[in-house]
Amino acid sequence: MTDQQRYNAIVLGLGAMGSATLCQLALRGWRVLGLEQFSEGHSLGSSHGDSRIIRETYFERPLYVPLVRRAHELWRELEERSGAALMTINGGLMIGPPDGVVVTRTLRSAAEHHLPHELLTPAATRERFPAFRLADDLVAVLDPRAGYLDPEGCNKAHIDVAREAGAEARFDEPAHAWMPDGEGVRVTTPTGNHLADRLVVAGGAWTAELLRELQLPLIVERQSVFWLEPDVEAEQYNRAQFPIYAHEYKPGSICYGFPRLPRGVKASVMHDGETYEHPDRVRRTIDESEAGPLRDALRPVLPGLAEAAIRESGVCIFTNTPDRDFIVDFHPDYPQVLVSSACSGHGFKFASALGEVHADLLTTGSSRFDLSAFRIDRW
Repeated sequence: MTDQQRYNAIVLGLGAMGSATLCQLALRGWRVLGLEQFSEGHSLGSSHGDSRIIRETYFERPLYVPLVRRAHELWRELEERSGAALMTINGGLMIGPPDGVVVTRTLRSAAEHHLPHELLTPAATRERFPAFRLADDLVAVLDPRAGYLDPEGCNKAHIDVAREAGAEARFDEPAHAWMPDGEGVRVTTPTGNHLADRLVVAGGAWTAELLRELQLPLIVERQSVFWLEPDVEAEQYNRAQFPIYAHEYKPGSICYGFPRLPRGVKASVMHDGETYEHPDRVRRTIDESEAGPLRDALRPVLPGLAEAAIRESGVCIFTNTPDRDFIVDFHPDYPQVLVSSACSGHGFKFASALGEVHADLLTTGSSRFDLSAFRIDRW
C-alpha cells in the first residue's frame, strides 16, 4: 500500500449525511474524498426506498424546527444546482388523540415557532382528504409545509454536485481502519492509505464499528416498509389529495405514509422492528405476515388502505440513540474527527442542513444552530 495525496477532509460513508457533507465541503473549495463501502445507490443502509418525509411542525422536539427550515432552503438550492426534482410539498397530517403525544407536541412546536397549521376534526379531514376517515376520537394537525423527498435522488444530486466542484467519491471502497496521524488522520482502505487534515465519520448503522473505542450506545433496528395498491384508479391517493401523515395509533407509537408513487402507496410502522448489535446481521427478507401490525395501525385513519394488497416490501435500517436525538460532535479524544450519525429514524430530511452544519464546524469551528442536544458525551 502507498500513501495517496493529502486531502483537507475525508468523509466515511456516503449516505444522506456523508454525501451532503462532501458536497458542502467541495463547494467551499476543500479538497475532499468520500469513501463508501457499498456500491452507489445501494439499498443496504438508511437512504433508499423512494421517499422520506419532511415536515416543519416537528413533534419530536421544537429545537429541530430551525434546522428543518434551513433544510427546506438547501434542498431547493440543491434542486437548482443539480436540475433534479427532489422535494414535493403537498402537506402533512399529524394525527392522534387530542391529548396524545403527536398532536400536543405538534401544536407546541407550531406555537413556539409561529408555524402555519390547522387543527382538523374527522369530518373536516375527510372533506379535505377523502381517503382519510378518522375515528371519532382523533384529530389531525395539518402542516402545509410538509411533504416528501426522493432519497436516492437527493444522494445522487449531492454526489454529482460535489464531483463537479472537485470532490472525489469512491464507492465499493470500505475503510478498514482510521487512526490519528499527527494533527490529521490516516484512513486505510483496500487501495492504500489516505491522508487528510480532518475526518468525518458518517457511517450510519456502521458508526459504532468505526468508533469502537467510544463504545457508543447505538442500537441497529430493522424497519420493514410496504408499498400497497388500494385501487389503481383511486385518485384520492394521489399527492394532490393525499398528504404525508403520521398517526399515533397507540400511546407513543406511530405509523406513517406517503401518497401514491410509482412503486405504490408506501406505509410503515415506526420503531417496531427487530434490533441487532451489528448491521451486517439484519434480516433482509420480509414475511407478508409482518404487514399485520401496519394494517391494524392504519384502520382507524385509512380503512381502505389498511385492506389493500401488498405490491412491494423492503427493509431499511434505523440507528437509534437512547434518547432518539442525533450525534453531531467532535471525537472526545481527536478534535480533528467529526462524528455525525445515529439519526434514529428521523434524520434524512435534515441531511442538506446537517451537511452545511458539518462544513461550518470543520471550517469555522462553530454552527449557527444549537447542537447541545447532539453532544457525543451526553450519556
